[in-house]
Amino acid sequence: MDFPPWMQRAIQARLDEVSALIEHDPGLSRVRGETDEAFEALFTGDDVKNTPEFTEWENRYFVTKGIENERLYMQGLRDGIQLTVSLLGQSMLNDRDNDRQDA
Repeated sequence: MDFPPWMQRAIQARLDEVSALIEHDPGLSRVRGETDEAFEALFTGDDVKNTPEFTEWENRYFVTKGIENERLYMQGLRDGIQLTVSLLGQSMLNDRDNDRQDA
């Protein structure tokens, strides 16, 4: 099912808005800072991939991405539920109005 262009633009705008909110989230900024510090520590040795610093950075990177993806998913879920409830509510109001007119 293809969404109309106006809805695709609205969905993209909402995704951009939520992504910006997540990007500036103070808790996630702290986690990103720790990830950046772990990344900088990688370059103190020659064999980067076999160092504990690489493992530390890699773990922090995956945790950071996991938090970002979870927040995006949850916000998308909330937005989808809100949209569904709004559309169903509107549909139910229209059905009720049509029933009154038919009576």
